[in-house]
Amino acid sequence: MPDRSFDEIIDRCGTSSIKWDKYAGRDILPLWVADMDFMAPPAIIGALQHRIEHGIFGYTHPPDELARTVVSMLAAEYGWQVESEAIVWLPGLVTGLNLACRATCKKGENVVTAVPIYPPFLSAPVHSGLSVSQAALVRQNARWEYDFAALERAILPQSRLFLLCNPHNPTGRVLDRAELDTIAQLCETHDLFICSDEIHCGLLLDGGKRHVPIASLSPQIEKRTITLMAPSKTFNIPGLSVSFAIIPDRGLRQRFEAAMAGIVPHVNALGYTAALAAYRDCSQWHLDLIGYLAKNRDLVERAIPEMGLAMAHVEATYLAWIDARQIENPVACFENSGVGLSDGSDFGSPGFVRLNFGCPRSRLVEALQRMKCALR
Repeated sequence: MPDRSFDEIIDRCGTSSIKWDKYAGRDILPLWVADMDFMAPPAIIGALQHRIEHGIFGYTHPPDELARTVVSMLAAEYGWQVESEAIVWLPGLVTGLNLACRATCKKGENVVTAVPIYPPFLSAPVHSGLSVSQAALVRQNARWEYDFAALERAILPQSRLFLLCNPHNPTGRVLDRAELDTIAQLCETHDLFICSDEIHCGLLLDGGKRHVPIASLSPQIEKRTITLMAPSKTFNIPGLSVSFAIIPDRGLRQRFEAAMAGIVPHVNALGYTAALAAYRDCSQWHLDLIGYLAKNRDLVERAIPEMGLAMAHVEATYLAWIDARQIENPVACFENSGVGLSDGSDFGSPGFVRLNFGCPRSRLVEALQRMKCALR
């Protein structure tokens, strides 16, 4: 029964969808930008309908129940105890990345990250007049890993902030505690703040994996960390523009909020409503989604090697990171065969492509078949 709802094909054409309008009028299946082609959970839709029936949409502050629900979720899922005052609500995670740069750095200073990486990690520092140092992840033991020696070499005297993504977009890695400990030690040694994008923490596809917020490692690391989370990826509500930063240290939180002043709008009333329903009422839907995505992941991991391409195992997210360097202009190649993928150049890795398998299985099967045809 759960698979049946995720199998439903929903026409998104004519809905001003960024994902689908990119190829409007062309027979190209869009598997690029990270939103899923599934209807949002019924509990969220019901909560939004109830709120809309009220009919007044004035300025809205976050409901007390929402903060309590998030605090309870962090404790139950990750054993991380935070106070509700540590939560700063934001209209988007990318906003949080930009604010973190402005709150922790002065113009001319440096931000460190590892590539490939979600493109705003590379653009946010530039928007604040900062330089970016990059260390390359390495693929070994059939997975993507940090080269910690290269990472330490990338840290400059003027580096002030490390941008972390875990679970990792685009490679799908879930960093283990030992890796996080090493990152934390480097940041302590070089006195770096940490901004950790953990927006995919609800999308672990391997049963044995467990997400560990880096801020939960120790009080010392918590003090220097801005953690970014949101219900948008897990519950497929990115268009409702609701996310949050967790900043337990008061001084760092004040710097972050000062960077927001006069620039960042409040989250809208429907975003708060959807977030509360997501974290409070959607546990079974969430479990069903994970099961469905894991089957889609397995389908992709069988098909890609058959095409003569390579990818590492996806532990989390609904994103596959595919090595297509043997193909000249792989994005154009696959578009010409009717599949739209994300260009690895935007992530700092030309020749790779990112495939979003958060879609009905029949659509995924068709896309993979088109990709096979492109390579024949």
